[in-house]
Amino acid sequence: MKKYFALFLAAMMALSLAACGGSTGASTTTESTEETAEAPADDAAGEGEVTTVEAGKLHMATNAAFPPYEMTDDAGGYEGIDVEVATKIAEALGLELVVDDMEFGSVITSVQSGKSDIAMAGLTVTEERKQNVDFTTPYARGIQVVIVPEGSDIATVDDLAKDKIIGCQDATTGYLYCSDDYGEDHVISYTNGAMAIEALKGGKVDAVVIDNKPAEAFVAANDGLKILDTEYIIEDYAIGISKDNPALRDAVNKALEDLIADGTVQEIVDKYIPTGE
Repeated sequence: MKKYFALFLAAMMALSLAACGGSTGASTTTESTEETAEAPADDAAGEGEVTTVEAGKLHMATNAAFPPYEMTDDAGGYEGIDVEVATKIAEALGLELVVDDMEFGSVITSVQSGKSDIAMAGLTVTEERKQNVDFTTPYARGIQVVIVPEGSDIATVDDLAKDKIIGCQDATTGYLYCSDDYGEDHVISYTNGAMAIEALKGGKVDAVVIDNKPAEAFVAANDGLKILDTEYIIEDYAIGISKDNPALRDAVNKALEDLIADGTVQEIVDKYIPTGE
């Protein structure tokens, strides 16, 4: 069965401020210090003392292999929707953004353990993740799609149930829900999407389930692959923040909601995902 996230979105919006690759985690992760910082006492900070893992910095845990949300640029830096939105949030809090690049499966743990301040990695809100971190208001929508070789007998999502082997990026919602829908013995996890695509090209899996925008990039770069017309999952992305730091959560959420209200977030999304694509 397909899983949709409309109920999650409704619940999160009701909570308001209370509040789903190239890198293999071979650590380009920036080391955090034990020093904490107090953000400027402006409107963005909200009530309570706002602390971060490093003075004057906002550390963002991500997996920079998920275009167009986060990826490396030609100069070895970071770019993408999440990076630009996080930069604007950091500026609103009077902080400098630091990108902590790691395996996707470590993003939530990095925030939980206090090594990073926020998690932004095309991160979908799930009930399991809500047990570990708090989430902000959603800021973008993702669609999980299915990539298959041209000429495949997989014509729709329903065909995945016919004893097919599916490749997914480890710890993503695609992996979690494919395992739930089709059984763990029919799903193989890979460190990043690029490895899953290589497995598909090599005939080790019959299909790959991944977010639609990375899927488009992979298909454009690899002849002989296509994306099915039918979608697998529709989900909403939000920022994960430690449950032990509600003041930071509220400050980040306030800054994010202001950026959504004034159109900044949409401008950033449109920059990477032009209207009409």
